[in-house]
Amino acid sequence: MTSIRLAILGPISWRTPPRHYGAWETVVTNLAEELIRRNIDVTLFATRDSLTAGRLAAVAPYAWEEDANLDPKVWEYLHISQAMEQASGFDLIHNSFDFMPLTYSRLISTPMLTTVHGFSIDQYRLVYRKYRETFFVSISDADRDPHLPYVRTVYNGIKLEDFTFCPRPRTYLAFVGRIHPDKGVHLAIEVARQTDRELRIAGIIQDEDYFRQEIEPHLDGRQIRFEGPVGPVERDQLLGGALASLHLTTIPERFGLAMAESMATGTPVIGIDLGSVSEVVADGETGFVVPDVEAAVEAVGQIGRISRAACRKRVEERFSVAAMTDGYLDAYARVLDGNKGT
Repeated sequence: MTSIRLAILGPISWRTPPRHYGAWETVVTNLAEELIRRNIDVTLFATRDSLTAGRLAAVAPYAWEEDANLDPKVWEYLHISQAMEQASGFDLIHNSFDFMPLTYSRLISTPMLTTVHGFSIDQYRLVYRKYRETFFVSISDADRDPHLPYVRTVYNGIKLEDFTFCPRPRTYLAFVGRIHPDKGVHLAIEVARQTDRELRIAGIIQDEDYFRQEIEPHLDGRQIRFEGPVGPVERDQLLGGALASLHLTTIPERFGLAMAESMATGTPVIGIDLGSVSEVVADGETGFVVPDVEAAVEAVGQIGRISRAACRKRVEERFSVAAMTDGYLDAYARVLDGNKGT
C-alpha cells in the first residue's frame, strides 16, 4: 500500500489545519499527516496557506470563510477542477469535499472514494445517488443513505497529543461547537439553569439571529458565559476542566467530533440520542445518552459515576488518528481491489 499515489481533496472553507473552527479540515489534516508519516505518497488539495508535510496543491489563496473577497462558488470549482485535471497522476482520489467532485467521476479513469460527511441538505442525496457506482465511506453507521453502497464506516480521528487528560475537573459544564439551533445551545443553557451549574460556551456564531434571540439574553458573565471561538490550546483547557460536556443536538448527529474531543480530555458527554451519539458515547460508561432535556438534567447529577479514564480509553481505541488511518487504508485497499462493500 505504501506505493499508492494518493490525492486528498479537502474543503476550502477554512485553512487546513484550521486555526479555530473547521471540523472537516481537522479530519483531513489528521489523516493526511498520518498517512505521510506512514510513507504514503500524498498530495493535499487545500488552500494555499495550508500546512502539510506532503505536497500541497492549491488554487485558492485563502479560505473563503476567512476572506470576504473570495466568492465560494468560484474558488470551490477552480479548486475541484485542479484536482480532476491532475487525476491521471494518482492511483486514487480521496474526496473529502462533499458531493460536487462526484460530477467529475465519470470523466476521469482514476477511482474516487468519497467520505460522506453528512447530508446537510436533503437534495444533496440526488447527486450521491446518481454517482452511486463510485465508492463511499460513512463516518458513522447512523449516517448512511439506504440507496448508497458503502465500502465501510470509518470514524473520525483526533490527535490524542492535542488533548490533555484531566483526572480532576472543576464544577462547570461545557458546550463546544457551532452556535446554531441544530447544536442545541439553548438546551445546554436550560440544563445549566435547572442544575444550577456554570455553563461555558465556545464556538463560532453560525446563526446570528439565533445567537441574539436565544443565547445572548442569557449571558451574564457568571453562570452562562460565552467565550467565542477557541483555538486548540483553549479548547483543550475548556473541555478538560469541565465536569461534563453537553451535546444536545436537535437533529441526528453525523459523527460529532466535539464528543470525541471531550472524552479525550477525560470529560464525559451528555448527549441527546439522535444519530451517531450512541455510537460515540458509551452510555453509562463514558457519559449518558439521553432522550430529552429532563433526562440530561438527571444525568448531570449522576456524572460522578463515570470514569474519566474510561472516556480517554474509548477515544484511544476508537477515535484516534491511528484508528482512523487504519480504517482508511483498509478502504483504499478495497477500492483498488474493486470491492464496493455494502
